[in-house]
Amino acid sequence: MRQVLALVALLGLDADAAVAAAVADDRTKKFAGGYDFLKQQKYHEARTAFEAALQQHPENAGAHFGLAEACRGLKAWSCAEEHYETSVELDAKSTVASLATQRGRKAKVWRLLEEGKLAINEPNASPTRIAEAEDTLDLAKRLGLDQEQRVVYQQLQGKIQQKQKLNHEKTVSVLPEEASMALVPEGEFLMGSVTGEADEQPVHRVYLNAYLLDKYHVSVGQYAKFLDSTSRERPPDWNIMNRPYHQKRPVVNVSWADADAYCRWTGKRLPTEAEWEKAARGTDGRTYPWGDEFPTRFHANSMNQDWRNHGALTPVGLLEGGKSPYGVYDMAGNVWEWVNDWYDQDYYKTSPRQNPTGPSKGVFKVIRGGSWGSSVDALRSSERETHTPSYQGLGTGFRCAKTL
Repeated sequence: MRQVLALVALLGLDADAAVAAAVADDRTKKFAGGYDFLKQQKYHEARTAFEAALQQHPENAGAHFGLAEACRGLKAWSCAEEHYETSVELDAKSTVASLATQRGRKAKVWRLLEEGKLAINEPNASPTRIAEAEDTLDLAKRLGLDQEQRVVYQQLQGKIQQKQKLNHEKTVSVLPEEASMALVPEGEFLMGSVTGEADEQPVHRVYLNAYLLDKYHVSVGQYAKFLDSTSRERPPDWNIMNRPYHQKRPVVNVSWADADAYCRWTGKRLPTEAEWEKAARGTDGRTYPWGDEFPTRFHANSMNQDWRNHGALTPVGLLEGGKSPYGVYDMAGNVWEWVNDWYDQDYYKTSPRQNPTGPSKGVFKVIRGGSWGSSVDALRSSERETHTPSYQGLGTGFRCAKTL
C-alpha cells in the first residue's frame, strides 16, 4: 500500500480512490520497486523494473502505467504512448485511466514531433522526405499542442521552409532550359494493332522523316518558367502542383492549347500521332515501349488509385526499365500525352503513308500513353484515346517534338 500511495503522491491523484484501487488489485505490490524508482526520478531503473515485472504479469494495467511514466521521464515517446494506451485498454475504469489517456495523447504528439525532426535533420533529405515530415507535423498539430510543443512545432516548420527553399533552388538549377531530346531517325514503322480497338486498324506502314522528341514529360518546374515569362493562365490546382517537391513531376491539368503554346514558346511543337507512336514502339511492332512483357512497377507508373495531391506521379525519367527503343521515358503511364492530331476513328483507312498529320479538323484531340491510374491495356503504344481540346485533367500532360 505504501508504494501505491507514493505513486499517488507523485502523480497528484486522489489518495482515497487510489487506496481503493490498490485493495482491489493486491498485485500492485509486486511492482513496488518500480514505483520507488519513479518517486526518485530514476527513470532507467524504473523502466527496467517494470519491464522485468511485466514479463511475468503482462495484464497489470497499473504496471503498464508505471512503465509509461518511466518512458515519459526518459522521453522515450513511443514506449510511453504504447503503455499508456495498454493501461487504458486493460482497465478503462482505473483511477489513472483518464490521466493515462491524456498523457498518451501528449506522448503521441511528442513522438510525431520527434519523427518530423529526424526527417528534417537528415543531411540529404529528399523533397519527398521533407513533404512526409510536413504531414507528420500537421498530424501532431491536429492532435493538439501544449505551449512547449508549440515552440518545437514552430521551430521545425521554420526548418522545413529552409529545406524547401534549398531543394527548390537545387531543382530549378538542374532543370535545363530545353529538355533533353532523343533523335528518332527517318524510316518506316508499323502503326496500329491487329488485336487492338477498331480505331487502331488497319495496321499500316508509315514513313517519317527524322525528328527530335523530348525524352521526358514537361515538368512542373519547366512549366513554371513558361508561366513566369508569359501571361498564360495558370492551370487548375497550380498552387498544389507548384510546390518544391513536385518540380520534377509532370505538369498536368493543361489543355491542348496550353500544351501547344508551351511547345511553341520553346521553339518546338507537339508531336504528331504517328511520331509519338514510332518513338514509343520503334520499328519492330512491340506492344509497349520496353517490349511485349506485361508492365511492372519498374516499367510504368500505372494502376494507382490514390492521387495524393500530385504525389501519385513519379518524377520524370525515373523508370529506366520503361524506356522506349530511342531512350524516351514514361511513354507508358504517369500521364497521358497530348499530340497534335485531331481524332478520326477511321483515319488509318485513308492515312497518308508518309508524314501523316491527322485530319484537318475534328471535335476531339488525340492523347497517348496512359496515365498513373490506367489499366494495362491503356499502356499499349498503339492505344488511342481522346479529349476535347479544352479538357484539363489530373492525368493529362505532354512532351514536345522538333523538326530537323
